Amino acid sequence: MAEAIGLRGWGWRHPGRAAWAARRLDLHVEAGESVLLTGPSGSGKSTVLLGIAGLLDRSGGGASEGTLAVNGRIGIVFQDPETSLVMARAGDDVAFGLENLCVPTAEIWPAVHAALASVGFPYPDDHPTGALSGGEKQRLAFAGVQALGADILLLDEPTANLDADGARLVRGLIAQARQRRRTIVLVDHDIAEARPLVDRVVELAAVPEISIARAERTTAPGAALVTARDAAFRYPASDGLALAGVDLEVRAGEAVALTGRNGSGKSTLALLLAGLLRPLRGTVAGADGAALARLPAAALVRRVGTVFQDPEHQFVRGRSDDELMVGPLRTGASRDAAQARAAELLARLRLAPLAAANPFTLSGGEQRRLSVATALATDPPLLVLDEPTFGQDRATYAELVALLREARDAGRGIVFATHDRALVRALADRELRLEAGRVA
Repeated sequence: MAEAIGLRGWGWRHPGRAAWAARRLDLHVEAGESVLLTGPSGSGKSTVLLGIAGLLDRSGGGASEGTLAVNGRIGIVFQDPETSLVMARAGDDVAFGLENLCVPTAEIWPAVHAALASVGFPYPDDHPTGALSGGEKQRLAFAGVQALGADILLLDEPTANLDADGARLVRGLIAQARQRRRTIVLVDHDIAEARPLVDRVVELAAVPEISIARAERTTAPGAALVTARDAAFRYPASDGLALAGVDLEVRAGEAVALTGRNGSGKSTLALLLAGLLRPLRGTVAGADGAALARLPAAALVRRVGTVFQDPEHQFVRGRSDDELMVGPLRTGASRDAAQARAAELLARLRLAPLAAANPFTLSGGEQRRLSVATALATDPPLLVLDEPTFGQDRATYAELVALLREARDAGRGIVFATHDRALVRALADRELRLEAGRVA
């Protein structure tokens, strides 16, 4: 059978990095074959996909070795779907690729509508992309790939930000593509769910099996750190309420899970509790009654550590260790103390070799761990985390859970939005399930 993808002794080193992201790789994928690419976070899986897609640019100082050959039209769904969204309206975003391929105008919109329907996109084609949740953006990104009719599908953890129904739908789409003999390279940490979708598994490095059991708390929760009363919010581009009046109290030494389907309001509620959005109606106040959204940044950072759904949105420095020092220095820590805290967190989260690396060159899983570390760096009373375990292998997942348990047991309040049922079981004291902006 013809070769669709061929890597022979291939490697890539990112600009400014001494270590190679991937090196001496040999990979042969036949046309119509489906392959699952696995390995620990940072082992080079996403780099391999970007290389196959032709998206690694040597002009910026990157270095490559070996050979890489591709035979076919490529469609890629990135680890972060927002990186593939280019238009303000959903239908226009799916149409963008077809327009660039000079597809006749009369054929574009029927293809757009068919692609949106195939992924179960729940909105009309003029829905603003800025009002979508992370999982909804992933569905839209997959629709764009479907519309292109690509011969080769490169999928970088396509279900990681989806609710259970959305994940099943996308896996069904992958299964359909496999039946149609599309060539598929899938990156996924959930080997048990992904294995039935592929013909074989290629492992870049061994993944240790670590059992993550629930650790029962030893102390009772303390006083309320943040209280929401009838909190409602509407995004400017949307007609309806993203959050329609929620009551919630998060106490010291308590972990609260926010769960629900994509678009149910989890991320919006998290941003309100973090003081980063101002409620349209109702109140969100700290322990002293102060409205969190009205506090200056210097005061807010002393109260709340935040992890955004898209980790790169919170990076502001060119080195990972400098990134971790921003919060401590802003809250008055000495440079020596800030450096020590940064070194401690880098070591705990297996990022020490990347201390000098630019955060934007890290893998998705490494970026997620760095974003959690930035939230922990100032030891704030309250942590607000959106999908904190995204993109992790078993070892780094276990270390993240351990750090969050330590923070909870030390008296910090934690509220986290997640689709990860294992994290809910391992960490949460309470679960608040949202449906259409309301408590279920």
